Amino acid sequence: MGLELKNVGMKSKLAVLTLAILLGACAATVPTPYARGGPDSGNPDLACLLPSNCVNSRGNSGLVPLLYAGTPEQAMAMLQATLLSFPEATVVRSEPLAMEVIFTTPVGFRDQVDFRIDPQAQRVDFRSRSLFGLFDWGKNRSRMQEFKIRFEQQGRP
Repeated sequence: MGLELKNVGMKSKLAVLTLAILLGACAATVPTPYARGGPDSGNPDLACLLPSNCVNSRGNSGLVPLLYAGTPEQAMAMLQATLLSFPEATVVRSEPLAMEVIFTTPVGFRDQVDFRIDPQAQRVDFRSRSLFGLFDWGKNRSRMQEFKIRFEQQGRP
């Protein structure tokens, strides 16, 4: 009986150590100029500096821009209406052709989504990235796929 308890204790210690290592890797914060409003914070290409926790509509992540018909003001109105369907979203900055939004998960993780309206192409480019950790476990991709569906519904009569 005593030997069985030692094995259970050792397995528990190993599990805790493994979890600590995994969480430590996820807890690393990657400093970027975007997070601090550095010189590239208005970068129109919305680059992902760390593809494991970021997706965008301008790179090779397989996501396409949001398309709209009408004026940039109408596109902004569609963005705002779509965001109303996401209670975890908070707009932190809004300009005529750009918007920055923070999505907070129930666990407290925060993701930043930057939208840029391109009036000539009648499209909205975006970047969605985790503000915490090296991996987002697909959350930014799934969120932006759902966002696209809801955004397109706004444009339907």
